[in-house]
Amino acid sequence: MIKTILSYEARLWIALLRWIFRRPVPVPPGTQRFHYSGAVTMVLTAFIVVSALEIPILELILPWEVARIISLVVGFYGLFWMIGLLATMRIYPHLVDESGIQIRGSQELTILWGDIRNVRERGRSLPPGGKTQFEDGVLSLGMAGGTTVDVVLARPMILPVKKTGGEPVTEVRFHADAPGDLVAAAQVKILSRDAVDR
Repeated sequence: MIKTILSYEARLWIALLRWIFRRPVPVPPGTQRFHYSGAVTMVLTAFIVVSALEIPILELILPWEVARIISLVVGFYGLFWMIGLLATMRIYPHLVDESGIQIRGSQELTILWGDIRNVRERGRSLPPGGKTQFEDGVLSLGMAGGTTVDVVLARPMILPVKKTGGEPVTEVRFHADAPGDLVAAAQVKILSRDAVDR
């Protein structure tokens, strides 16, 4: 658990530095990037603005020096953490490449083309229960309470996602800002795969 938290923190701060210095993560030629942060950018931006305003206000109203120092440290950490979270979504987008689809977000998951039967665009709202949900073989990796892309698997698979409890998955749903473009790119790869298999 601690190792996972530290790993996530390190990834967040690395993403923040890459975003500040405009150094995207290199990907193989032919790889297409698809962002998913659009659904939460406005909300995160609002939190960032409120946090930035809160720092000088607390500095003015807190009468104790120690409390002001603590509030400054916590305030700046929280501010940069939220900016880093947004940076993570921008630096690590979904990828469509020659091997398959790499889904990013609250979970990182790579699904190979040989394991995919179909990819389709469909907007869905998630019921209350968190961003990651699993029911009747369907794994939903939501963003802002919904998903926009369905990946239908060629066969039931065990995926490395804790929420599944080790049960087989038949379909993975996730959010992309431009689902039509992602689905079109995926369909090209699936058609190429099928042509080779004939």
